[in-house]
Amino acid sequence: MSAATPKTTAETTSAPAYKRKALFAAAVGYGLDGFDLLILSFALGGIIATFGLSDVEAGSLSTITLFGAVLGGIIFGSLADRYGRVRVLTWTVLIFAVFTGLSSIAQGYWDMAAYRFIAGIGIGGEFGIGMALAAEAVPANQRARATSWVGVGFQIGVFAAAIVSAPVIALWGWRALFVIGLFPAIFAFVIRRGVEEPDKFIKSQQGQIAGESGGSAELPTFGAKIRALVKDKATVKITFALTVLSTVQNFGYFGIIAWLPNYLSEKMDLGVTKGSLWTAVTVIGMLAGILIFGQVADRLGRRPAFWIFQAGAIVSILVYSQMTDPTALLIGGFFMGAFANGMLGGHGALLAEMYPTQVRATAQNVVFNIGRALGGLAPVVIALLADSFGFAFALALLPTIYLIQFLAMFLLPEKRGIELE
Repeated sequence: MSAATPKTTAETTSAPAYKRKALFAAAVGYGLDGFDLLILSFALGGIIATFGLSDVEAGSLSTITLFGAVLGGIIFGSLADRYGRVRVLTWTVLIFAVFTGLSSIAQGYWDMAAYRFIAGIGIGGEFGIGMALAAEAVPANQRARATSWVGVGFQIGVFAAAIVSAPVIALWGWRALFVIGLFPAIFAFVIRRGVEEPDKFIKSQQGQIAGESGGSAELPTFGAKIRALVKDKATVKITFALTVLSTVQNFGYFGIIAWLPNYLSEKMDLGVTKGSLWTAVTVIGMLAGILIFGQVADRLGRRPAFWIFQAGAIVSILVYSQMTDPTALLIGGFFMGAFANGMLGGHGALLAEMYPTQVRATAQNVVFNIGRALGGLAPVVIALLADSFGFAFALALLPTIYLIQFLAMFLLPEKRGIELE
């Protein structure tokens, strides 16, 4: 690449129009992730009936998807740090779209599990790449709001799945949901039009920020990127704390969303249509919570924002687990969603701030997807607890994990408004 090219690209990526396009690309990519994961939740009832699976086996399909996401996160995070955020994001969308579509022709548990695992590989790349793209495309004082918009994209995808799943299943069955998953492949080819790589990424690759962060023109190897996450005691502490935060965030989210449609429609006797609507209201609460969190984190700081929402999650989940009235469940679901998942957008900003540009996408994907894999055990754990004690009891235990997350925040430095390395 010539010296003139990066200058032109840098000028392009500093424009407000570029920032909007970059955020849109990141948000839509992550939105496809959310859509895919929730249609699996709605399809579980049909999958159980078709293949004769137990609740634990069905719940394991979500967990297997998230295990694939760990592998995909490691692979594609490293590739994005070498070849570019936008280019590699396109690859991840194509992979998960194709294998989500193939899930519609599964003939049993094992081939469905294989399709879900490979789809998860594609899903795993999207969070970190999109968050890195968003964080690098905006000024430091807007970083949490930018990554929150990416998180909103995920919830819009989830919301779309909650709205379309019931009528699609009623008309064509659960397999049709996975056919819809093929459509993101079209977006994969559109996403790159008009979206250049962020200025910070270009400079990092060419060694133009060597005086600021000790970088060089030589790109780090995959092994060097992984070692950078544990290079000294301070970094080990940061990586550990962020892994704890990511694990709790994902465990809480998947513990709620994987079985909530089934719980509301069957255990609370709301039926599939009302269960879908009640779940959609919970997702709207998640969406609102993410937007509010971004504002709080940019104005008050990362620690205060996380602590406020962690306390809210503890209270709202515990209260919701005791509700039986449909109206109370509708209102309570909104607040539970807002507090339990409002922190999602903040993870992108927090992870971006703790690592340099040359390993940022790697760090985002490795740390978050390890948390997502561990948190992905939630559907199985919830199913095991629910089989013995009921879903309400399993849900009531979730607040305890947010106490762990609360303590982990003490290990992280506050970097609100500080420019990225």
